[in-house]
Amino acid sequence: MKKFQSRSFMRSALYALNGLRLAFKSERNFRKHIIIAFITLAIAVFLRVNVIEFCLILFANAQVLVCELFNSVFEYIVDAYYKGRWAKLAKLAKDIAAGAVLFSATVSVLISSLIFAQRFYQIYCKNFAF
Repeated sequence: MKKFQSRSFMRSALYALNGLRLAFKSERNFRKHIIIAFITLAIAVFLRVNVIEFCLILFANAQVLVCELFNSVFEYIVDAYYKGRWAKLAKLAKDIAAGAVLFSATVSVLISSLIFAQRFYQIYCKNFAF
């Protein structure tokens, strides 16, 4: 396996950064998820969530992005294997991979919503107590 091993950590990191760049340039949904992640993190900073809550939101957003990356890789592999031909198994595999992204995005929204709702409630009760 020496043939495909990278010679240095720096070179491996450059390959990984190139992969992220390619995903950003070629995958529309990856770009959307990054924008949503930055908006969510900006709201978290604005609401001054605590460190644990911020880490939960960050982890949930990262999970969505990682799932999207794996989904893209999986779709490229399936497309390369089937060479553009339609196949029921390929469709099922790609649908399941897309379902994983949807599931992780739904969990991420739920986590962020619960944390933000709690902060909004705390702010509202603090400023408008009867």
